[in-house]
Amino acid sequence: MTTRLCRHQGCSARAKATLTFAYAQRTAVLGPLAPAKSPEGIDLCGDHCEHLSVPRGWDVVRLPLHEPGTVAADPQDLRALADAVRAAAGIVTQPIRRPPPPPANVVTLAERRHLRMVADPDGEAAHRRVG
Repeated sequence: MTTRLCRHQGCSARAKATLTFAYAQRTAVLGPLAPAKSPEGIDLCGDHCEHLSVPRGWDVVRLPLHEPGTVAADPQDLRALADAVRAAAGIVTQPIRRPPPPPANVVTLAERRHLRMVADPDGEAAHRRVG
């Protein structure tokens, strides 16, 4: 297992917590170190957790951080907490819908989340204006 380091610029301390954002709710959530590194989370050391600041008008939810040797929070419990916060704020989340499949004559080169890169059947992509 590799040690994850604090992502604060210039810091090389071991990460202790993960910071995530709920942009629609203007809320930052600081909780136990996520089980796996993810692009949505920012791993922080203990010192940067204590001195965390967020933009004016934002809220910070600080979940209890577990120390080494203790049992970490169950990810389902954390999801349930996040759902409860959203429900209390009156926010209804919709499941992410996958885009419809492309027509049979379109070749998909790459796909990620809601974006899809397709081959240009005419080979004139550089000469066309979109929009």
